Amino acid sequence: MEMQKLIELVKETKAFVGNRERAEHVKIKGRADYVTQVDTDIQSFLAGELKSRFPAIQFLGEEEGLHEMTGDTYWILDPIDGTTNLIHDYQHSVVSLGLYEKGEITLGIVYDPFREDVYHAQKGKGSFLNGRPIHVSEAEGLSETIIAVGTSPYDRELAEDNFRRIRSVFDRAQDIRRTGTAALDLAYVACGRIGGFFEPRLSPWDFAAGMLLVQEAGGKVTDFEGKPLGFLKRGSVVASNGKIHEELRGLL
Repeated sequence: MEMQKLIELVKETKAFVGNRERAEHVKIKGRADYVTQVDTDIQSFLAGELKSRFPAIQFLGEEEGLHEMTGDTYWILDPIDGTTNLIHDYQHSVVSLGLYEKGEITLGIVYDPFREDVYHAQKGKGSFLNGRPIHVSEAEGLSETIIAVGTSPYDRELAEDNFRRIRSVFDRAQDIRRTGTAALDLAYVACGRIGGFFEPRLSPWDFAAGMLLVQEAGGKVTDFEGKPLGFLKRGSVVASNGKIHEELRGLL
């Protein structure tokens, strides 16, 4: 599978992201859970192209929801991670594409069309930003870094416990950040801009590609209990440079 051709395909989605009229065409799926015409346009485009190029590989996309897959190899797509940001033109939204093969993620691309940044990784081959190798932070403890947080806005019942976690991490770290896109936060962990990231409930399309970026850049990704992530269910996610993983996870 030629990575550069996949990257060029994903970069074609910039034309959809730049369409403000389509971005403002909003459908409400649930509380704080929105889909724009841009989301559906990108998913339709990439699903069609991937099916044409790789007919044997199945497809799992956010806009069709979680469901059981019949095979052991499938694409995992979030056409826009950061839809609420896109609606408000906050300019922190990315396209996230991962490839699941026989129990693990083997390929990941996170594309930031606002900055023309492409993060990519393949299993065993390292992580890259615009073709240059990247590595996680060298921070030895929370006091040496900043941590990105997610608020799981679709699940407001988790807020009390989650903001308690955020406060406990804030008290130990240099500071916290909130971008509104888990995939981008994971990419930032991979390239060392932040030391870690956590969110109490995410779907596979939120973390699949970013998880591989972190791992291939030398970091670690688990759930809050330290267990491996599942790729057909929602759950907690904590990512770090590895060195601070247990300190961070211990606060969650």
